[in-house]
Amino acid sequence: MVPQVLLYTRTTAYRHASIPDGIKAFTELGHRHGFAVEATESPEAFEGRNLDRYAAVVFLSTSGDVLTDEGRTNLAAYHQGGGGFMGVHAAACTEYDWPYYGTLLGARFAQHPALQPGTVNVDDTGHPSTADLPHRWTFTDEWYDFRTNPRPHVRVLATVDESSYEGGRMPDDHPVVWCHDNGGGRVFYTALGHTGESFRDPLFRSHLWGGLQSVME
Repeated sequence: MVPQVLLYTRTTAYRHASIPDGIKAFTELGHRHGFAVEATESPEAFEGRNLDRYAAVVFLSTSGDVLTDEGRTNLAAYHQGGGGFMGVHAAACTEYDWPYYGTLLGARFAQHPALQPGTVNVDDTGHPSTADLPHRWTFTDEWYDFRTNPRPHVRVLATVDESSYEGGRMPDDHPVVWCHDNGGGRVFYTALGHTGESFRDPLFRSHLWGGLQSVME
């Protein structure tokens, strides 16, 4: 049977214009790699035992409170039972009032400077999401700062060089891509993906596929 991926894009705060581009990218990756994508903005997708159908859940630039109380309970149970979770970009701007989600993702968004090019340092190429990336990767994005540094609790795969752009507030160590196993299934997060152009970039698509593949395994 073809693996199913739930791609969740609900927003109750800022909405990224790149969400349709992201849906298209994941759908085309599914066609290429043999998985099916169900994109939705309905909290009902997290009710009952519906999550049992999915090989992974992806939050694509979600924002604000996007789940019901039942949905929170079910997402936690899904993950604790071994279900994979992937967050992209504004997934870090989501469910601020639900402590479990912050632990699940690894860190929460604090602020970002203006959209601008920067240099990503790929620190760990031993992961599917980074295996095809150059060691220093020039990319244009909103360079998210986080309320806490996730490094003590996650495997950091890539950082951003704050000397390569203006306005960063995590100068000593600024993770932007990481993964971890947190009380159940695997978790992958990338802070990249603000622009629609990102999702048409072959390297970024390879990065997304590698991240998804790692949580589906």
